[in-house]
Amino acid sequence: MENIQAMDINMSIFNEIYSKVIGALEKDLPEWLTYHNAAHTQYVLEQAEKIAVQENISGRNLLLVKIAALYHDAGFLIDHENHEELGCDLASRELLGTQLTRAEIDTVCGMIQATNIPQKPTNILEKIVADADLEYLGTENFKKFGDNLYREMLHFNPKLSPKEWDNIQIDFLSRHSYHTNFCRKNREPMKQLNLNSVKERYLVWPNK
Repeated sequence: MENIQAMDINMSIFNEIYSKVIGALEKDLPEWLTYHNAAHTQYVLEQAEKIAVQENISGRNLLLVKIAALYHDAGFLIDHENHEELGCDLASRELLGTQLTRAEIDTVCGMIQATNIPQKPTNILEKIVADADLEYLGTENFKKFGDNLYREMLHFNPKLSPKEWDNIQIDFLSRHSYHTNFCRKNREPMKQLNLNSVKERYLVWPNK
């Protein structure tokens, strides 16, 4: 009975936070954010929960993972620079009005900060959210999401060519490492295939 009650409380807390955060992202983010938008946050949330379950995370810790996934890019509501730190500040303010403790809020902030590039997660919860954020690198969604990110980057650098973008992707994929056992086993092989595909395409770009 106590476990069921705890699950109900966690679900109630999450549903309230979900509505608030996703509602703000859908309403207030600029249209040029073709990658860092509400749809991306919802995708990361789904992957975070999936990875967490595979890593045997449950109960209150699973709730915190899901909340961190919701807030991991919420800083874009304020500014695109230092958005992880801004997201942490926003989460800290808004979560004080919930049933989360100060220690739990700090744990959420740690997970948000763990998505900062280069990623340096320090515990399993941070590893889960960090991997969820870049899970797409090792999936068939790689090109679609990568194209969305390229269009977003053109907002800041309209002269960024497709060849230059491929070079950026090659460098990023080559440096990236997954942190959880689940992603190392189930996403790393496809990530290497995606990397090889970009390398092959890069080689046939005109030398301009």
